[in-house]
Parts: sequence; C-alpha cells; structure tokens
Amino acid sequence: MRVMRSAKEMGIKTVAVYSEADRDALHVRFADEAYILGPAPSSESYLKGEKIIEVAKNCGAQAIHPGYGFLSENAAFALAVEAAGLLFIGPSAHAINIMGSKLAAKAAVAKFNVPLVPGTPGAIASASDAMEYCNKIGYPVLIKASAGGGGKGMRVVEQASELEEQMARAVGEATSAFGDGSVFIEKYIGSPRHIEIQILGDQHGNVVYLFERDCSVQRRHQKVIEEAPSAVLTPALRKQMGEAAVQVAKSVEYYNAGTVEFILSENMEFYFLEMNTRLQVEHPVTEMITGLDLVKEQIRIAEGKSLPFAQEDLKIHGHAIEIRVYAEDPTNNFLPDTGTLQTYVRPQGPGIRVDDGMEQGQEIPIYYDPMISKLIVHAATREEAIDRMIRAIDEYHVTGVATTLPFCKMVMQHPVFRNEWFDTHFVQKYFKPDMLNEALTQEGKTALGAVAALLAGGQSSVQAAGQQNGTLVAAGLQGKSAWQLNRL
Repeated sequence: MRVMRSAKEMGIKTVAVYSEADRDALHVRFADEAYILGPAPSSESYLKGEKIIEVAKNCGAQAIHPGYGFLSENAAFALAVEAAGLLFIGPSAHAINIMGSKLAAKAAVAKFNVPLVPGTPGAIASASDAMEYCNKIGYPVLIKASAGGGGKGMRVVEQASELEEQMARAVGEATSAFGDGSVFIEKYIGSPRHIEIQILGDQHGNVVYLFERDCSVQRRHQKVIEEAPSAVLTPALRKQMGEAAVQVAKSVEYYNAGTVEFILSENMEFYFLEMNTRLQVEHPVTEMITGLDLVKEQIRIAEGKSLPFAQEDLKIHGHAIEIRVYAEDPTNNFLPDTGTLQTYVRPQGPGIRVDDGMEQGQEIPIYYDPMISKLIVHAATREEAIDRMIRAIDEYHVTGVATTLPFCKMVMQHPVFRNEWFDTHFVQKYFKPDMLNEALTQEGKTALGAVAALLAGGQSSVQAAGQQNGTLVAAGLQGKSAWQLNRL
C-alpha cells in the first residue's frame, strides 16, 4: 500500500501479487491489476521470483518494487529482473551481494576508513580458534551469523565456559535460518545505541545522507520504536556518521535507497554494523523530518534520473517517532497472536500518519510477519512528538488480537525514554509484563465503574465514576470507555 500510493500520485499504474492467504487483502483491491502467486506459505508464493517475473512480463509491467522483505535483498532476484528486461527498483545485484554478507561488507568498507567493531576478519572455523581469539580480545564477545539478520544466529558470550555451547547454537540457528552456518566474533559493546543513516544514491555517482534514525528500543534484536533525529547526536557527530555512511555506499557503488547501520557506544564512538540494501520499514520518520517521499525518489533513481538535491539542500524539520504495531502479546514475551480485527479504528489529527494494509474484519494470518501497521507522529520537538504519540495510541482502537500498543505507550511514558538516556537493552532493563497487567487492571476498573454508574444514575454519574478512578469518561460508554469494555 505504501508503494502503490506514491506510484498512483506519479501517474504510474500498479499490479499486486498475492498468496491465497492474502486474497482479500487491501493491496489486492487497491492495485489496478492483481494476480495470484500460489498457496499461503511464502516458499510457494512470495519467494517465487520466477513466478513474479512471469506475472510482470505477462501483464506488461515495466518495473518491480521488492518492498521491505521476502526478495528485497536477494541479489539473484535483482539479476533475474534485469535479465528479463525489467527495472529493479533498488540497488545493483553486486551491492546487494556484498552487503548481504556481514563479513564481505566489513571487508569492503574497511578500505574506506569506516570505523569497525574489533572482530575476526573472517568466519571462525572451529571452537578452539574462537577460544584463542576471545582470550586475546577479552570477554564479553558477540557471535554473529555472517548471513541474514533479525537477531538469528546471534549470541552474547560472557565467559569462556559458555563459548563452545553458544557457538554451536549460533551455527545451528544460522544454518537453519539462512542455509549458511558461517559465524564471526566481535567485541561486545555493553550499552550501545542503534543509530542508522538513511542514504540515497543515483546512478551517476551522487550520494547523500538523509540524517539518522535512533532504533535502540528493540525486542529480540528487532526494532519496535524508531525516531528521527537521534536525541544524543551532536551536529558534528551527525555529520561524521553521515559522511561515513556515504563512504559505505561508495564502497560498493551504491544507488537507490539504503540504510547504513551503526552502533554508538556510551563513549560516543560509532562502529559500522551492516547495510540494508532496501527501503527500511522505519523510513517514514525520515520522510517526516525531511519532507521527501523516499518511494518516489526510488522510482526516479531506477528510471536513471539524477538526485534533484545536494547534501547542503537537506535540513531537519522537527521530530518524528514511529512505533510498530505488532499482533503480539507483550505480557507473554511478545508471543505472536492471530485472529480477526474485530475493532480497527485508526487515530487521526495533526501530525499523525498510519502506514498499514489492514481493515476492520480482516484476519491476521499465521504465515507472515505479525506487524499490523506503523504509527508515525511528527511535531516541532521530541517532547511534543512523544505526547502526540501517547494521544495517538489512546485513539488507536484494536480488538480481536493482542497488540504492542500498551507496551509502546509504556515506553513513551517511561522517564528513561523521555530523558533520552537509554540503549538497546531498554526492554530487558525496564520492562516487566506486570507493568502492563497493572495498567489494564486499572483501565478495567475505570470501565466497570462507568458501567455501574450508568446503570445507577445516568451520564453525570458516569463522569463522576470515571474521575474517581483517575480517568475522565466523557460521554457514557462512547469513545475510550467503549474500547475498554470491548477489551474486557
């Protein structure tokens, strides 16, 4: 839906492909044409590159936008698209291939003096080699899979006695997830921030950075909350990291949209982590602070056009925050949830954007990522953006599945987040499921008090009952109280 909306504004017709599970999805009806790929499992539908190319050629399409997942970082698919005479709206297969391997990426950027975390130059062949290296650099260390991402094949080792077991687990998980068991070792940075730089490059050698996003609030090494700009970067450090990101891009002659990820230590030292060779899920916060439409820029770059702006033309305007609304139960270790969106009412008002592909009554399938939507807010300052996000979360009414909305509200209200000094361990340090259970219990008491008051004495009593419970119930069972009752 995100890509199609921009294409429509550019006068470009769109074609949707879908699996049997997504037959009734919103993007299927929004597109000018739609074609089925196959059964629900992604291996039989969305990962069938040859089938997608066949559909594109048969319907007369000229280009393929790979989106955020599935084949978006698949070099073989990018090559096949070009071989079929179609435009791939993304970088070259060469860039995807190099940056798809963390080891190859480190080797490429090392020649451009980009800071790297101390680590092994290549894959570790055996546990004995790993032990020898770790004894040299000291513990703790981080074992990482060379291929893939999302936290798979990643293990923190605090002491030597754990190394052999954790390495075996990392190799096994990497083999299972990516078909490649190669792992390497890095010095573990204890309290890092996750800072990523959005870059854009054209096919004429021009590359710019569109400032940073702070993606430090994560669970299971996957992002939940992102904001732009970062609250901790100075203008000088922002420039230094942005220029380093441009060097990373130039190391593989990169064009189109991409993201260079860094970790920032508590000593404000940054190190290259990896490069994502696609449009990031969290790109809207960058759009909000720059005023650019990154999808439109992607399409123009794929058409061979030059960037219409230079680095000095780019400025940061205000502050933006994005939360990922997952169908997950944060009170149960963020376990994915499935079901039907019985209630689905989006928030509205100034500075609020919702990127989704869902509707009320739609079922959340078990086959794919459980993200329902991305909720983005923009305001003049970080404090105003946080307050706007809390208001938007309160207006976002979802029933039928558990969601991460209560967790995200807790983060917005937490003093450590509001005061800006948090790191990637925020969830482990500050979140306990009981915090949400207590909040929901209080909301339940408020709602039940409102019901009792309504039965006893009408609307004025409802208001009084709500105020006594610490929440104003403004109009009987309408609005927020109705949502509370639905959840109960």
